[in-house]
Amino acid sequence: MFAIGFRCGRCGATYDLDEVRYVCPRDGAEGTLDVLYDYERIRASLSPTQLREHPARSIWRYAPLLPLGPQALQRVAGAGPLEAVGWTPMYSAGRTAQRLGLRAVYIKDDGRNPTASFKDRASAVVVLRAIEEGAPAITTASSGNAAAALAGMAAALDLPTIIFVPHTAPEAKIVQLLIFGAQVFLVEGTYDEAFDLTLAAAEAFGWYCRNTAYNPFTREGKKTAAYEIWEQLGGRAPDRLFVSVGDGNILSGLWKGFRDLAALGWIERPPILMGVQAEGAAALARAWVQGAEEVRPEPPRTIADSIAVARPRDARFALQAVRETGGAFLTVTDEEILAAMRTLAREVGVFAEPAAAAAFAGLEKAAREGRIGPEETVVVVVTGNGLKDIPSAMRAVRPAHRIPAEIPAALRQLQEAVIQRRG
Repeated sequence: MFAIGFRCGRCGATYDLDEVRYVCPRDGAEGTLDVLYDYERIRASLSPTQLREHPARSIWRYAPLLPLGPQALQRVAGAGPLEAVGWTPMYSAGRTAQRLGLRAVYIKDDGRNPTASFKDRASAVVVLRAIEEGAPAITTASSGNAAAALAGMAAALDLPTIIFVPHTAPEAKIVQLLIFGAQVFLVEGTYDEAFDLTLAAAEAFGWYCRNTAYNPFTREGKKTAAYEIWEQLGGRAPDRLFVSVGDGNILSGLWKGFRDLAALGWIERPPILMGVQAEGAAALARAWVQGAEEVRPEPPRTIADSIAVARPRDARFALQAVRETGGAFLTVTDEEILAAMRTLAREVGVFAEPAAAAAFAGLEKAAREGRIGPEETVVVVVTGNGLKDIPSAMRAVRPAHRIPAEIPAALRQLQEAVIQRRG
């Protein structure tokens, strides 16, 4: 293993891997940790050519760049969906690029992960870390996707899972948790309140806590998408990358992955990172505009439940990622998100849930505002499948036609419907 320690994102203090578990002891929950690596040793033992020849089509092809020991990694083989996390497809969106006047647009579809979201990456790594620690159970707070990912990955290793989700979470996501055998508690409050409750419960009962950003290994799982994008683009980074943002952990994870590649000398620099937030849950976007280091919590109001976060837990690293790459935070309305769901499905054939479609809405907004150079290569990360939230998808489309079974009457109605649509 090439991981050598942690560094606090707030005070800069460093720690050995066995010295702390979750966050910086000096700064508490505000002091989220970054895993440090010995890049010289990695470079001496791993090359881009070796990666290209690796047989695994999953995040485990990047095992040397993950903070897991050999015994934990041995548990992956034969562990069902855990073995298949990552290496999701990336599609060329030629029609979108032409419409927006851009050289190249790609859609990285992480809704194709085993539990249908990007969060499988983090949960796979965290579950193995819990096994390494000998944890009796694992827990998390989630608006749905992180919990489903954790429940699925933990089920593959027979690790008991306790989940806390807001009672307003989409039914499809709750069903996923239950079918995987997790013990689910619907919290009569917000995601942020469920988050704090999870921390208290984990401490009280000795459970291992997966909570986003609070557990530093969540970022390590999420960074693997950056490696895949780099490989899928033929060993280069895109010029600009769009991703929807709630807690900020996916954004910081992608940044970490591209920073790893730069530290290894495999790319010149990370891409320009564009974080997209729902207008009704935009605490990070407002902090970025104000040039603030601290984020002021704001009650979220958006259909995009996966990014409906009042207090982003990975705020410091997310803001740093955007600032250091010369990027920006954008906000999009719920109406723009619903429109993006339709356009993404019809131009690229990707069905995204609202939070995931927000990134595509951000791309369209940035293009309209002239923020993207016409010669840039752009990647949009779609973080979750549309089947996660059918009621929202129904709001984005017209209802289906109902017709009689009798052929003459049905043909008349079909003709009227087709003419009306063309008109």
